[in-house]
Amino acid sequence: MQQDPAGMAPEDLSHAGSVVDKAIEYMMEQKIAPISIASALLGGALGLLARTMDDRAIAGVLRNALASVESGELNEARQHPPQA
Repeated sequence: MQQDPAGMAPEDLSHAGSVVDKAIEYMMEQKIAPISIASALLGGALGLLARTMDDRAIAGVLRNALASVESGELNEARQHPPQA
């Protein structure tokens, strides 16, 4: 999603991202359908957000994600898909 040009992301974000990337890589190797992987990750993320934020804050996170899609920020991911 949005890049972090100002360096404002928490220190552990990179670590968490690496763990998620490895989990996705593993699931792809297991021939799990990409939509199933994405749905499971999104469901897990929403569950975590629901346990740690109120609905208004969650809606803000989702609006930011939608803005990233609508602005074309995710086009680079389509142009450079991960190697399975």
